[in-house]
Amino acid sequence: MDATIYQARYSAWVDKIEQRLSDLCDRYLPADAQCTQAARYSLLGGGKRVRAVLALASCALCGAPAEAALDYGCAVEMLHAYSLIQDDLPCMDDDDTRRGKPSCHKQFGECTALLASDALLTAAFEVIAHASLPAESRVCAAAALAAGGGARGMIFGQELDMRYETVRANEEELRALHRHKTGALIIAAAELGCAAANAEEARCAALRQYAAELGLVFQIVDDVLDVTATTEQLGKPAGSDAENDKTTFVTLYGLDGARKLAETHNAAALAALREFGEEADFLCQMAKELLTRRK
Repeated sequence: MDATIYQARYSAWVDKIEQRLSDLCDRYLPADAQCTQAARYSLLGGGKRVRAVLALASCALCGAPAEAALDYGCAVEMLHAYSLIQDDLPCMDDDDTRRGKPSCHKQFGECTALLASDALLTAAFEVIAHASLPAESRVCAAAALAAGGGARGMIFGQELDMRYETVRANEEELRALHRHKTGALIIAAAELGCAAANAEEARCAALRQYAAELGLVFQIVDDVLDVTATTEQLGKPAGSDAENDKTTFVTLYGLDGARKLAETHNAAALAALREFGEEADFLCQMAKELLTRRK
């Protein structure tokens, strides 16, 4: 797919996602309490919306209108925002900035930030429960999001991240960490798109494999950018991995090795979609864009 066409579609979908997130916040997170103000601050503060766009694109690839997955994509973004609030807390990564502005706990205090993250987590499942889709789809979507964001997915990944703050991770352990912490929610986003489309299992399996590889590409590039980009470019502290002596794909493979590893996983992501031909052009271009991103 031509990059210009891709960017136009991506931007159009992001516009719809942002508008729907705002509408859903008015319904489920009204700004009449400090915790919901903090939740809205974190959720509506920008971002690439990769997970929501992946849900829409997966839904479209499975033969349904992309917008059928709009609420599911927004639910993933709510859960992602909750995870970022907690990730930034002093007891976790202790980061003061996120997306170019003070992190939630720096803006509102730790107690309010924790309540805001809880509000986002629970609102995500309210959104799924009330989506205008069949009950079977909503059950599948809720299960996928809970699995991706729960103790067998993202939460376990965060535990591994904390474990390897004091013990150096090897290659296998680092991959396991990021398959859970980063990859599990990206896989869930693809699964929610499949649930919205009532997709056949063969398509779901291919999209899960694509998303798993995409998650690793995303994280490896993140590790590279932590070394090569500036704080202004990233919207969060650059060099924090080295400052905290974290094991990353760069510390294990070096910059060039990490870049080559990202290319390998990018190729695997594209291979997972090969059977779909031109239908998968958007998702193929998405993988390429994530591989070459600069922030």
